[in-house]
Amino acid sequence: MTPTTLEPTPIPTPTQPGFLDRRESPVGDNPGRERRQFVNSYHELSPEAAELARGVDAYKARNRRRFIGYDELLEVVRSLGYQR
Repeated sequence: MTPTTLEPTPIPTPTQPGFLDRRESPVGDNPGRERRQFVNSYHELSPEAAELARGVDAYKARNRRRFIGYDELLEVVRSLGYQR
């Protein structure tokens, strides 16, 4: 039995006009920036709630967490100076 060499199958290039290849990043795009689905909307919050929201966002960014638990939220609240 003779070993056969498999050639990779070429990926077809889109031929339709107006095709946008979203895999390619635009020039000047910062690949290290965090991609977020929603924009921060702190303008609708009270100043205290906006401070908490910024604290939670900072905690999530620092610890690379998408969601936080109650213990972590308590840590953020305490770090902002609140105590019981």
